[in-house]
Amino acid sequence: MEGDSVTLHTHLTHIQTQDHILWLFVPRGDLIAEIYKQANLSLIYDVGRFRHRLKLDTQTGSLTITNISITNSGLYKLQIRNNTKISDMRFNVTVYARLPVPVIIRDSSQCSSSSERSSVSKCVLLCSVMNVSRVSLSWYKGKSLLSSISVSDLNIRLSLPLEVEYQDTNTYRCVINNHITNHTQHLNINQLCRTHSESKPACIVLALILFVLVLICGICFYWKTRRSRAPVEQDNSDCTKEQKNSIIC
Repeated sequence: MEGDSVTLHTHLTHIQTQDHILWLFVPRGDLIAEIYKQANLSLIYDVGRFRHRLKLDTQTGSLTITNISITNSGLYKLQIRNNTKISDMRFNVTVYARLPVPVIIRDSSQCSSSSERSSVSKCVLLCSVMNVSRVSLSWYKGKSLLSSISVSDLNIRLSLPLEVEYQDTNTYRCVINNHITNHTQHLNINQLCRTHSESKPACIVLALILFVLVLICGICFYWKTRRSRAPVEQDNSDCTKEQKNSIIC
């Protein structure tokens, strides 16, 4: 797993005086470490992708890669030379990235369309992970596998849909796994799949509140307008009475 330490063992209890041990990273043909017992030589060629992350056991010749990364995947070759023979061992190292935790979201567009086609309300969910490779993504209902999808190359986003009923009481989980480990995300149907009937009371209450506010504003505006016009009408009425009196006189 990425970030771990990996040791490639020589299976020697100790190095003989005539032994010359060589460690090579085959994909690039690089000599990365060597021990020559007779010359009291122990060298680590700590460059490039292995910088400061190689350790050599001078007693057994075993090689340790610390904080290993995906770029360290590949074939490693151990060669042991002495006066009588040359022996080779090969180690195929595959490094997996640490798995993200799956994220479950509701696909609102699919929810509406599926409920229109069926008398039973459905909720469509998506389980997704980002930037993964060599993994499988699966939906489980209890212990039963419902669906699964795998990817070998690096994938920007991997998603797997699941359709459930709004009132479903079964337990569902989305699992991402590789050959080393796995992560699980459990589905909360009540939280992600709220029915239209559940949301309707809230909408009705909100509409009533807005109606009452508009009604209050309308009443206030009406009375304010009426009060501002009342003195003018009274003044006109008084003038008319004075005119009538003057004519009669």
